[in-house]
Amino acid sequence: MENDSIVLYPSQGRGHLFVTIELGNRLLAQYPSFSIHIIISTAPSQVPVSATELSAAVTGPSISFHHLPPTSLSKTYTPQQAPDLSYDLAELSNPKLHESLLKISETSVVKALIIDFFNTSAFQVSSQLEIPTYFFFTSGAGALAVFLYFPTIHEHARKSLKDLDGYQIEVPGLPPVPSIAMPVAMLDRTTEVYHCFMKTALQFTKCDGIILNSFELLEKRMIDSILNRDCTPGMKTPPLYCIGPVITNGDSVPPRRHECLTWLDSQPSRSVVFLCFGSTGVFSSKQLNEIAVALETSNVRFLWVVRKPPQSDQDPTLKSFLPHGFVSRTNDRGVIVDNWAPQVEVLSHDSVGAFVTHCGWNSILEAVRAGVPMLAWPLYAEQKLNRVFLVEEMKVALWVAESDKDGLVSASELEKRLTELLDSEKGREVRKRVEIMRDGAIAAMREGESSTVALKKLILSLKQEHRRELCCDSK
Repeated sequence: MENDSIVLYPSQGRGHLFVTIELGNRLLAQYPSFSIHIIISTAPSQVPVSATELSAAVTGPSISFHHLPPTSLSKTYTPQQAPDLSYDLAELSNPKLHESLLKISETSVVKALIIDFFNTSAFQVSSQLEIPTYFFFTSGAGALAVFLYFPTIHEHARKSLKDLDGYQIEVPGLPPVPSIAMPVAMLDRTTEVYHCFMKTALQFTKCDGIILNSFELLEKRMIDSILNRDCTPGMKTPPLYCIGPVITNGDSVPPRRHECLTWLDSQPSRSVVFLCFGSTGVFSSKQLNEIAVALETSNVRFLWVVRKPPQSDQDPTLKSFLPHGFVSRTNDRGVIVDNWAPQVEVLSHDSVGAFVTHCGWNSILEAVRAGVPMLAWPLYAEQKLNRVFLVEEMKVALWVAESDKDGLVSASELEKRLTELLDSEKGREVRKRVEIMRDGAIAAMREGESSTVALKKLILSLKQEHRRELCCDSK
């Protein structure tokens, strides 16, 4: 007898991949009869994730991985063109995706294809094969509301958002969003990637369901706005399944306990500021110096994950990028970690009292789940949107302001925000708020509570034998 399979198709990028694997783990925990197949595409310039890392992220025996053959791209991409790369890679991978789905269907019934935001072109394949298709939106409800409302924003703005200085975008259920906080790909309506985003926003309304990595208490007003169809005027809103927080144990498994955790063991409760900016966050030497000065003059305890500046011809050691003598002057109260730290474990440690973050959604959920207040310092993608929601709506973070001239965060600005978060009434209010959200995150995952109920509803939908309608139907 053929078994039922669910196929997950994340976009390229470690953060997207590992949270998708955890989604597979969650599905199997609730319904072990499924077989989960995860299809992985890798850009030519990307280092593939090792089999060891993949197997370490899997908690059950019924998850298998299918690697699409390498795809040749006709052009090169700058780091700022990561969305362009993701869309192009997905489009070019469609023939191999089609083959993979047919191969899987030889031994099982493919009940659904669950795709990432950037893999919208996969609808061309799933429509041909009449496979129900769901989106797994790996950011929050606030960002989802913006994307769903994007066609309306496009219509109202009449011109590119980059040309509307000071323009405030009003999205139902959200605080006002400055146009400059929108993702770069959505700022210029003359670009191809802008229209890819527009196509994706419209495709959201035609899918069989949206799986959201969030929970009701954290983003209630935003979720209600989506459910009330306020963000999709005149269009269908598919079922929404808020199953979060979906948190991984990290995208790497060290052979032993990381030494930074041993150092944290010796620090007072809630005394350490943790600075970490995601798997691809890098700064210039000038910005690293500003951070170092702020950490030294503020006299805080800190654990700082540092990556070397790109394209630097300096000495490759970390010390060469920091002020002379900084490490020796602060070694009694601070630790610098090269490139990577076990973020989930660090945030969960009793000694950590604040988190300076790039506002990636995975990092936000990890901090909320640990009850750690944040300083919001976005770098790319939808992170500036997330900062607006973190500070203005959720109230679990304080705003770190960049210079309008060069985007630099000054040492004085960072020092001021650190002091405010750690030692002011406003900072204490943020801490109280994030602790409420921590308790809400824990509660949402209990049996009979919101996220568990949503996951069970999703599984019931995935188990259905008959397709309701084609996702790409234009009606």
